[in-house]
Amino acid sequence: MPHFPLPMPGRSTVPRPCRPRGVSALPGLALVAAIVLAPGGLRGRALGAQETPTQRAAATDVVQRQGELQRRIDAAALASRLTRAPNAKRDAVVTRAKALWDGELQAMSDDITRHPEIGFKETRSVQILSAWLTSHGFTVEMGVAGLSTAFVARYSKGTPGPNLGVIVEYDALRGTVRDYHGDQHSAQGPIGLAAAVAAAEFLTSSGTPGTVTVYGTPAEEMMPPPSKTVMHQAGVFNGADVLVRTHSSVNTQRPAPGFGTCCLNIDGVRYVFTGAPAHQMTAWEGRDALTAVLHLFQGVDGLRKNMRPETRIQGIIPEGGKAPNVVPDRAVADFYIRYPDEVYLAQVRAMIDDAARGAALATGTKVTIDNYGSMRDGISTAALNEVAFAYLRKYGATKVLEEPQKPQGYEETGSVSRDIPGVGFSAHTSNGGFHTYEMESDALLDDVGHAGFRIDAMAMAALLHDFATDAGFRAKVKDEFSSTRALFGDYVSALRKAYPLPEIK
Repeated sequence: MPHFPLPMPGRSTVPRPCRPRGVSALPGLALVAAIVLAPGGLRGRALGAQETPTQRAAATDVVQRQGELQRRIDAAALASRLTRAPNAKRDAVVTRAKALWDGELQAMSDDITRHPEIGFKETRSVQILSAWLTSHGFTVEMGVAGLSTAFVARYSKGTPGPNLGVIVEYDALRGTVRDYHGDQHSAQGPIGLAAAVAAAEFLTSSGTPGTVTVYGTPAEEMMPPPSKTVMHQAGVFNGADVLVRTHSSVNTQRPAPGFGTCCLNIDGVRYVFTGAPAHQMTAWEGRDALTAVLHLFQGVDGLRKNMRPETRIQGIIPEGGKAPNVVPDRAVADFYIRYPDEVYLAQVRAMIDDAARGAALATGTKVTIDNYGSMRDGISTAALNEVAFAYLRKYGATKVLEEPQKPQGYEETGSVSRDIPGVGFSAHTSNGGFHTYEMESDALLDDVGHAGFRIDAMAMAALLHDFATDAGFRAKVKDEFSSTRALFGDYVSALRKAYPLPEIK
């Protein structure tokens, strides 16, 4: 799982909820005592990892306990044991996943790439994925959690045992020229299907206890609301013992253990201003909601110097009136407000909410504050990350980053990854930047996208096999995940003492 460099504070930009993959730089949120898995075996080496000096100072005790946990888990040794030892049954599962990709699913990926559908409108893509799953022994339930393009597919021959969960995505980006798969979500479904079916067939043929469930999660690129959070709150992921997913990447990497998020903690907030219409020639007879929005943007820019430099505030004006000769009686500012932790984020959010209220007072308008979505820290588990990364290397992934990147949950909302252990697979699949037409083009190339997607499917199938068959592996994952989760409350409590408000006399 990747991370990316934080830009210097700047002006408002278009918000982006999804996770950018693969740029190697160092702002990780939260704690970590990373385990480096490299040839020669560096084990138990702690890498300082709070994102900011304030966080590091506040949570020293938590970091130390996380380091002790990682020494006990010894994820590097676990990965070496699982991935380097001969295992004919695992190799057969991997071979089956590769055959499924080469035989049918690569063409499916290309087809979805060429027919992009944006979030909550992915009807064609979902039909293709669900029909294929049905034909391979899965029972599909559509429209789960009240989301028309969300689905759950359960392996019909599953038996009591570990429930192997596979998250798939399929939404495209909203482009100004055209919608497009500039984040390669078009491949995430076919990759997951290859691994899911290979693992499911193995469970049946070998008589291994367990089952496989595929979760179709729409609209990764959109809030409101984060679909995985909605599905999680509705109980859709209940019963999963592990969750796996994949995502495009400009290199091959994995996150450090601990807790964090790909794109900072986020509040998605819409500020809706209402005024009174009038002819622009007699504008004094109305109240201009657009002027209030402009005041808000000016207020946000003025506040930046009073905010910690890691703060990111990004906004657009989706509504600003309908005609230049009519005073706008409705205008909307849509913001993503971000910070590396949820504690200081709350202070930033309070300042911006007050700026919006001040803009309304200054212009004689009214403001409604709509908090339509949020993303928070998730949990990153080394026992899963190191095994996944070792398999990516084993099957030939390129542009490998040797050291773990910043800690982050395996899915972007944080909500699911804080409650259920899981892992993301990030093999090199593109030489272009995220959210670009180049990344979309790379998804169709044999030596870039196709090669990386195949490796992701093989590595995912191998890890699912190991989780189903190795009780010691499952125990390590459970131990690390539950212990890390227990540390999170202490971390947040420490931070609450780290951000004192100035005294105004």
